[in-house]
Amino acid sequence: SNDFERATKMARDMVTRYGMSDSLGTMVYVDTEQDSMFGRMNSKTVSELTQQKVDAEIRTLIDSQYALAKKILEQNRDKVEAMVTALLEWETIDSEQINDIMAGRPPKPPKPVTATAFGNSAGGGTQGPAAGSAPATA
Repeated sequence: SNDFERATKMARDMVTRYGMSDSLGTMVYVDTEQDSMFGRMNSKTVSELTQQKVDAEIRTLIDSQYALAKKILEQNRDKVEAMVTALLEWETIDSEQINDIMAGRPPKPPKPVTATAFGNSAGGGTQGPAAGSAPATA
């Protein structure tokens, strides 16, 4: 998965595009046209020292958010494990089951799948004719 890649890009954008940095201030450090292929700033745009500060700020953002996510998961380990158990039993869970788990209640079994207008189960099978299309004739 590309979660770390996406997190790094988001943190870089927060610092360099949106001015969301306490240590570097509310300033844009790169123009869209000057982005390089790897997301680094053009050396003509900022100094090497500024680039190092930007990189350090990105690292700080990623590290702090990783620590926060880990802490939240650890504090809610029982709920995570309840979701795992429900997923192993039913393969999918819906928002009502998640709400039950988060409220400390055992999740209810999933609702039965309802049929669509074409008689197929919801989310599966072949699609019926498009709305407004005429039936095929021989």
